[in-house]
Parts: sequence; structure tokens; C-alpha cells
Amino acid sequence: MALIKKIKKLFYEISRIKSDNSETRLLLGAVLAKNVSSLKSFQEAEFKVFSQFGDDGIIQFLLNKLTFSNDKFIEFGVENYEEANTRFLLMHNNWQGLVIDGSQTNITYIKNDPIYWRHDLTAVYSFITVENINQILADNGFAGKVGILSIDIDGNDYWVWKAITVVDADVVIVEYNSIFGSERAITIPYKSDFSCMSAHYSGLYFGASLSALCELGNEKGYSLIGCNQAGNNAYFLKNSLLEGFQPMSPEEGFVKSRFRQARSQSGKLTFAGEVNRIKEITGLPVVNTRTSLIEAI
Repeated sequence: MALIKKIKKLFYEISRIKSDNSETRLLLGAVLAKNVSSLKSFQEAEFKVFSQFGDDGIIQFLLNKLTFSNDKFIEFGVENYEEANTRFLLMHNNWQGLVIDGSQTNITYIKNDPIYWRHDLTAVYSFITVENINQILADNGFAGKVGILSIDIDGNDYWVWKAITVVDADVVIVEYNSIFGSERAITIPYKSDFSCMSAHYSGLYFGASLSALCELGNEKGYSLIGCNQAGNNAYFLKNSLLEGFQPMSPEEGFVKSRFRQARSQSGKLTFAGEVNRIKEITGLPVVNTRTSLIEAI
């Protein structure tokens, strides 16, 4: 328990550091990373350096438990990469990476960041679709085996993961929509130019349920091994690497999100709780991924 208290104290110190002091955050993150090897669960290991929630710690936990095929990662939906699942992995572990975002301004920002010359990072401007994702990955030298693939595009996540055929990742991190629950296998209908804020003013209508992603993962040879405590990222491990990890059902792994990012029609945060978040998008169309039929939320 003393170790856990130490980790939590350091996590608190990191959370108080201003975002522009990345060197200090990196230093404290390095201390935290040394302690994850003796931990037994995602929940104990979670800490935040550059990730939105505790995913930096989960990734370090996996680094200590697995033998990865290589030290390459892919992440898309990174915005300006100040907050991302793989930034600490890049800076602390010196992995090689590819990041993709649909904003030229964000990609220019990344290329002007000192991390771009200090590390082997490729930043690509592209709005990702089912039709272009494999070509983007292959054109930038990231076809084949990679250690981690992280998907967070607030929309077509399910369809894009399904479409990827040129990459063989050991671990896949995919954002799920907790509002869709743990039982139904559903996702938003595919639309190549989907934008969650354009699709519905609340910003809550996006992505896929955990069950839909688990079933897709099973088709691709992956098992769910856990979700972060925030209830937005699911971790899938290649079945050939499962030794030491217990596969989970969607019901076992599901974590309900409690962050309150819903917007009003005027674009302001409403801080809507669980019940009101569901009400906001009730009746909108979703695809049942088991039957391929359109249903309503």
C-alpha cells in the first residue's frame, strides 16, 4: 500500500503542473513509470503525464508485462499532440511513431514542436476515412507489425479499425462510447465526412459501444483486457500474447464514463449527468453490428 500511496501522491503532483512545463512532467512521469512493474492491474497503474486520463500509466504497465513485436506506434485523432496516449511513450521510451490528424494547423504545430526533431515522429495531415486509412499507413512506412495502434477520432472508430488490413498491432487502444452501454453491439452509421459536433450539437453521438468493438476485436484476433477508469478507452491484446492476461467480456470490462462533456445548442457545456446524456441522443440512428440493420438509440 505504501507504493500505491507514493504513486498517487506523484500523480497528484503531476496534475498540478502547468501544461507548458513538459520537462518537469516528463521527469515525474519517469519516476512513476519505474513503479508500475510490481503492480497487478490497470487501475493501480494509471497515471497521467500527457494522456487525457490515466492511459500513460496503463501503457507503461503493458510495456512491463509484454514483449512487443517492435517499438513502433500509430495514433490518430491527436489534435496538436499536446494531449495524447503516445506522447509519453515517444518522449520517455523513445519509440518511433506516426500521428495523423485532420487539421493542417495541428500538424504544423506538431512539426514545430521540439519533439519533432528530438524523436523519430512522423506527423501527417489527413481526414481519416475507411477508404484512405490503409494507403496513409503504407505510404508513411507503417505497414506491417507495430507495438501499439491507438484510435480516437470521435466518430468512425469502429469502421476505421474494421477497415485496417495493412497493420498488425500487438495492442490496439480504441475509444468507446460509454453512453451506448455494455450490452448492445452498435455504432454510428458510416459517413466518410462524419463530425460528431456536426452530427449532433451535444457532441455525444459518436463511435461505438464496447460490445461492438469486442466482437470486431474477436474477428481480428484480439481480446479485451481492460478499460481505463475514465470509461473511454478500451485495450485489446493480440490473442497470441495473452499469457498472463485474462480476456474480459464487454460486461466485465465495461467502465461507465462520468465526465460531462455534453454541449448545448449554443455550444456551451451543460455538465449533463448520465441520465440526461442518454436523453440527448435518444432516437438517433445506430447500426447493429451483428445484424447490419439500423436501430434507434
